[in-house]
Amino acid sequence: MGSTFGNHFKVTTYGESHCLSVGCIVDGCPPGMALAEEDIQPQMTRRRPGQSAITTPRDEKDRVEIQSGTEFGITLGTPIGLRVMNENQRPKNYGNQTMDLYPRPSHADWTYLEKYGVKSSSGGGRSSARETIGRVAAGAIAEKYLRDAYGIEIVAFVASVGNEFLFPPTPEHPTAATNPDYLKLIETIDRNKVDKFLQVRCPDIKASLRMEKLVADFKERKDSIGGTVTCVIRNSPNGLGEPCFDKLEATLAHAMLSIPATKEFEIGSGFGGCQVPGSIHNDPFIKVPPALAGKGGLNPLVQRSRLTTKTNNSGGIQGGISNGAPIYFSVAFKPPATTVLVGVALGPA
Repeated sequence: MGSTFGNHFKVTTYGESHCLSVGCIVDGCPPGMALAEEDIQPQMTRRRPGQSAITTPRDEKDRVEIQSGTEFGITLGTPIGLRVMNENQRPKNYGNQTMDLYPRPSHADWTYLEKYGVKSSSGGGRSSARETIGRVAAGAIAEKYLRDAYGIEIVAFVASVGNEFLFPPTPEHPTAATNPDYLKLIETIDRNKVDKFLQVRCPDIKASLRMEKLVADFKERKDSIGGTVTCVIRNSPNGLGEPCFDKLEATLAHAMLSIPATKEFEIGSGFGGCQVPGSIHNDPFIKVPPALAGKGGLNPLVQRSRLTTKTNNSGGIQGGISNGAPIYFSVAFKPPATTVLVGVALGPA
């Protein structure tokens, strides 16, 4: 069912929304790296449902357990098994017969039945957001290695909810990429600032309050609304990605669009970049400031280029290859589909 992603660092996720446990196998993590549950749990806790009144009420502790691949807190280079028990299993809440007769709108019930002839009788099965547990756990390991070995920084934040934006499109800036304030945010945003806004994780008090109110309004009407998340990668080495089918942005899009409920991927200026002329959209080259010249990351593979770009509409990737500038992209998530359950019966009731 296509549950494995990656080449050198491979991640295989397992588990359904209401089975005994969910988790993943990570193959390709280098040996000799310090790794314990405490390195992974903060990210699991950030992902955990039920953190505010406007998120899903499902109550899960999401305690991660390392099952294999480490000894005395050090990676062995062998596959790392990670497990999270599902404490809030509620298969009977969904009503198996009803779900079989009436596939839920915009869920995977119907497509799973058509493809496999069977589906999980509770929740969304493999299409549930619960599947992302394994991704988050594996991502925490990958992030630790990238940070320790290369000094790479990764941070994400909510950029919009419905028609409320952190940086609303304007005639002057139809894409946030041309807004100097946005570029400054890309250069400086960190996870601590994002996590101060727990309700929505949009790093601006006014925008965050507007988004929170919008979600609450839809929830009161027993409805839902979607939004976008922006991810920033800083200190990435030059030269990642291939010229054609394995462009770096294509690989990122593959990973992002396989997340449940995603509907769109934008790199750099994205769709809004189509509304500005090339004279503005082009990223002119400039010399790297002397203070940064010759300074690399924690590993010799991370080198500062002799050139950088004055602007960054390309999102840190040109010709499918990283150019050393911050990489940033946005992912759109559709409104949660579980609202009022209506559908077409598949057989006699």
